[in-house]
Amino acid sequence: MGGRSPYLREFEIDRVALHRAAGGKRTYSAVAADVGVTGETLRSWARQADELPGGGNRNEQATAEGRDEEPARLRTENGRLRRAEKEWELEREILRRAARYFAKEMRA
Repeated sequence: MGGRSPYLREFEIDRVALHRAAGGKRTYSAVAADVGVTGETLRSWARQADELPGGGNRNEQATAEGRDEEPARLRTENGRLRRAEKEWELEREILRRAARYFAKEMRA
């Protein structure tokens, strides 16, 4: 038995976080029913998360790292889009000039 879970690890971590966010007010089965897995599956994921270094805070650490990387990624993307916008403006100007030129040719 056993084998690899058909779920993505991020999915599992998110579902465990949902259960933990309930603060013990909801059972594994109740939360599991809401997210479409069995109670034992969710319980198993929670045990696995507890065995991770950091006591299962891996998702929170990944989120914090993602927040740190996001501004740099957005600045890079913003720069790329600004350069592309300048290129497109140049292309539009070339097309405007060509249209004017050919309009003159058609009249003559």
